[in-house]
Amino acid sequence: MSFSKWIGAALGWSFGGPIGAIIGLALGGMVDAIGKDADISNERRRYTQNVRTQPGDFEVSLLILASIVIKADGKQDQRELDFVRMQFVNMYGKERANHAFRLFKEINRQKNISTRQVCLQIKQMMEHASRLQLIHFLFGIANADGVVTESEMRQIYTIAGYLGISHNDYESIKAMFYKSADNAYKILEVDRTATIEEIKKAYRNMAKKYHPDKVIHLGEAHRKGAEEKFRQVQEAYEQIQKERGF
Repeated sequence: MSFSKWIGAALGWSFGGPIGAIIGLALGGMVDAIGKDADISNERRRYTQNVRTQPGDFEVSLLILASIVIKADGKQDQRELDFVRMQFVNMYGKERANHAFRLFKEINRQKNISTRQVCLQIKQMMEHASRLQLIHFLFGIANADGVVTESEMRQIYTIAGYLGISHNDYESIKAMFYKSADNAYKILEVDRTATIEEIKKAYRNMAKKYHPDKVIHLGEAHRKGAEEKFRQVQEAYEQIQKERGF
């Protein structure tokens, strides 16, 4: 599949608003790759009427937010860039990942991207479970070089707030990447003083929230990512069960 057909067919609501403007600038830097193919404009007219999140909408949102996080500390580590590419290869296969990463490099060259405007568009159009998946991915990027800077952490926290992700959900996903004595409790969004019944209830709630079927409309690639969060919720619960003996 050509690049123009890939991006034209993949995107839905993200062709409009501030995200659409960013993509437009990125595509402008790829004129030679696109050539005179009219597929993009044709697909744009087709999909702007469809407001449900397409897999491509999620991909583009990932690329833009990943660019923001990577540049948060004022430098770009090759390991972080390699992580983004590796994630896309694992999720989509080499050909599709190559298309996505070419777009990512153009996005990454842009300055003064409005985090707030991008996130508010995502919040308005994207389901909550998919937004949680975005935050999970961004923590993976921040952790890719083995060192999470304060600026990266602040940037992800800011993004989470703009996306309508609660503080507890943010701390839950963060705990999946950064270990602490209360790690299992943070993942389940309960205090260490919680009763056994409260822990059981929290586990049931988190299992529903992170169930892979919540993002099944984004395709098998993103369902696998959701399975990782789901697995960590189960492991956190099992760890507390052993500690408490129930």
